[in-house]
Amino acid sequence: MQYNAPSFIESDPVSIPHLFSAREDIEISAFLTAAISWGLRKSILRNARALVEMMDMDPYRFIRSFSEADLKPFRKFVHRTFNGDDCIFFIRSLQNIYSFHGGLESCFVSGQEPGVKLRISAFRRKFMELPHQPRQEKHIADPVKGASCKRINMFLRWMVRNDGRGVDFGLWKSVSPGELICPLDIHTGNIARKLGLLKRKTNDWNAAEELTLSLQKFDPADAVKYDYALFGIGANEKMFTF
Repeated sequence: MQYNAPSFIESDPVSIPHLFSAREDIEISAFLTAAISWGLRKSILRNARALVEMMDMDPYRFIRSFSEADLKPFRKFVHRTFNGDDCIFFIRSLQNIYSFHGGLESCFVSGQEPGVKLRISAFRRKFMELPHQPRQEKHIADPVKGASCKRINMFLRWMVRNDGRGVDFGLWKSVSPGELICPLDIHTGNIARKLGLLKRKTNDWNAAEELTLSLQKFDPADAVKYDYALFGIGANEKMFTF
């Protein structure tokens, strides 16, 4: 369990929400970090840290009470294709969610849509209910349209799982670990195929579900814990012979 351990945290995006102890601060920082978690890991960590620093290391208070002047520094924010306009829309939408939808967890489970797929899609509709540019829709993937939703599935893993190893937070009790879908990107997909866990060639939602079903054969109640193993093999692929 080299990667499902506290020693893993420092070099991973999950280190950003681990800067906080209050539930809402963890949720908000985790969501924003997951939203920009693609590309070089150093850039993700640097830019995610910059986001919470611009919130004075007090994300929930900032989201609830920011002024228009407080948003000015965010206009210059850039992480790959996620720009300042996108960032400000995310901040406004988070305020809307905490003010009118009971927070991120309530927003995910309201209506009790069956299954994570429909819950993510329903959450996405709520997140996008404020006026926004079409470009901002690409930053929250929609599984109903076939996207693998790697970043939001990773965020859900952080929020839902708690196996006592200190990486995932286990804050959300209304979703069980057994409902989660394994985060799937090109690296995880390649390793899963080499191990015979995944046959589908496209890294889409169907592939994420197929991989999760394969992992459920080992532990139906917590299949996504094997995301750590897949990551570890990917990080040290040269050490393995397939």
